[in-house]
Amino acid sequence: MSQIETTIRQFIANNFLFRDDRAQLGDDESLLEAGLIDSTGVLELVSFLETEFAIQMADEDIVPANLDSIRAIVSFVMSKLKLLRAAA
Repeated sequence: MSQIETTIRQFIANNFLFRDDRAQLGDDESLLEAGLIDSTGVLELVSFLETEFAIQMADEDIVPANLDSIRAIVSFVMSKLKLLRAAA
């Protein structure tokens, strides 16, 4: 597990997993369909990602394809970081 994934999992666990039976979250499990995150939660997640990984998210980035599962979030963050490195 990468440091990025560990950091994201920890944030989600600390902020959205309030039931003991939800201790494990599958890589591809939909956060929205599982009822773990709502529109306010998406905004919290976006703020966390921008702060923690020093990335900027445009409105068009804030879609389920990028933010609906651990795997999607990790992939999105890694692609943003790759673009930042390429631009530097």
